[in-house]
Amino acid sequence: MQKFSMVIHGGAGTLVRGLMTPELEQQYKVTLQKALDAGYLCLTQKGTALDAVTQAVTILEDSPLFNAGKGAVFTADGTHEMDAAIMDGSNRKAGGVSLVSGIKNPIVLARDIMDKSQHVFLAGEGAMRFADSLNYKLEDANYFYDEHRYQQWQNIKDSDNFELDHSIKKEGKFGTVGAVACDATGNIAAATSTGGMTNKKWGRVGDSPLIGSGTYAHNKTCAISCTGSGEYFIRGVVAYDVSCLIEYKGLNLQEATDQVVHERLIDLGGDGGLIGVDSAGNTAMVFNTEGMYRGVKTSQGEEEIKIYKE
Repeated sequence: MQKFSMVIHGGAGTLVRGLMTPELEQQYKVTLQKALDAGYLCLTQKGTALDAVTQAVTILEDSPLFNAGKGAVFTADGTHEMDAAIMDGSNRKAGGVSLVSGIKNPIVLARDIMDKSQHVFLAGEGAMRFADSLNYKLEDANYFYDEHRYQQWQNIKDSDNFELDHSIKKEGKFGTVGAVACDATGNIAAATSTGGMTNKKWGRVGDSPLIGSGTYAHNKTCAISCTGSGEYFIRGVVAYDVSCLIEYKGLNLQEATDQVVHERLIDLGGDGGLIGVDSAGNTAMVFNTEGMYRGVKTSQGEEEIKIYKE
């Protein structure tokens, strides 16, 4: 019988036990569980992997706890520029969107780019025009305002500094969100969404919306969603690198993700993590930081929500 699996993440980074209040830690776990359950329920009802990852990421985008959608960080201009991508492993169709504002759920727009346009990647003003052509309702700036995010920005505003959300050694909010799934037919999919880095300038784009860097899915190999130092994930083409190790070197999912995260990414100087699934329903949650918000649930009874290294 085909195993089906759901895996989610909410960012990797300096997550040190004891720096978060028990109340805040519980809030994170509750939201992660909600997203995980929604995606898994879709799979149990014979939904597609693509639908499952869309539903899970949408829930994480709707939470102010994570740096995506409602919880997106502030740019140097005091705005919110969001990125997202989704990919279908059955046919390798994909959709990516970058530098959009006012979009409640960028992952839904990324999927619409895949399904309703002739393109893979849209950015900025053009992406907003595409959203308008589909009658997207835009949220005003107040929807995305979060006091903690605002204070993060105020601390480095008007400087040339930027802040990777996951690298702050204090109680804080993390991070890029993502999901991967294998459905009951053995098809797999990946989705990732982010608000980028605090005080980012010049239309900076990270790895999350880039197919092959932060997001990738191919039934023959794996589905991957990444989180961490975006520039390094781009240079390492990390998500596709995992796929290549499986396809061309014959590694299994765990071996490939371990090698990429613990060796190849570190050799570049990058930190972060990723989640993965293959078409047999095998899963991986790998990171080289102190922690990663993560959860897994499978048809064989495996289920866990974790934050820290074990």
